[in-house]
Amino acid sequence: MKKLILGATALAFSAGLAFAEGHSVVRMGTEGAYPPYNFINDAGEVDGFEREVGDELCKRAELTCEWVTNEWDSIIPNLVSGNYDTIIAGMSITAERDEVIDFTQNYFPPASSAYAALSADVDVAHSVVAAQTATIQAGHVAESGATLLEFATPDETVAAVKNGEADAVFADKDFLASIVAESDLVWAGEDVQLGDGIGVGLRESDGELKAKLDAAIQSMKDDGSLNVLLKKWFGEEITVY
Repeated sequence: MKKLILGATALAFSAGLAFAEGHSVVRMGTEGAYPPYNFINDAGEVDGFEREVGDELCKRAELTCEWVTNEWDSIIPNLVSGNYDTIIAGMSITAERDEVIDFTQNYFPPASSAYAALSADVDVAHSVVAAQTATIQAGHVAESGATLLEFATPDETVAAVKNGEADAVFADKDFLASIVAESDLVWAGEDVQLGDGIGVGLRESDGELKAKLDAAIQSMKDDGSLNVLLKKWFGEEITVY
């Protein structure tokens, strides 16, 4: 593990030099499969809350954004390897991730994770629970006593409940809200607070880029524009700054 982390650090340092030397094009890495945070629209383009936030951050930081999609389970290794410059993909800030990459301040406040099932009576602590691989939700389920069933995409976790593979799905409540509203799934168990909010992930060597994005996020908080986008994509009841 130490060798892997040290190798990642070396890659991050070399990849970060490109930004430090002055180029203004920033490749924004996202999953494109986690609405309303990020998704691919009918025109085949990245869309959603994080697309709007990312474009505004680049505008304020005087950077040019290029959007890149990557599967979730390899999204951190491909950032470190230099395939893109940021992760803006509903990624919660955690101490474990912070050992490998760096984060800006959060642009989405700490929020609830929740269970959804076909029955509100499901005992989520002693049942089979689906969660997306390499998420804080999967980590929580693994430590909860429930049987964890992991899937590569969020849609697969929901499908597992609908087809009977799993008793419940555990994910960001904001992701599950529209699914619960439009399907046979209902809330089960208690909401859980995990992580320190969602931030932009960066290579640890990209201090200049982090400073620019931190300043842009703070300016969006200060003028209220970040709250406007939070309410637009998640509703009036969403926690704001």
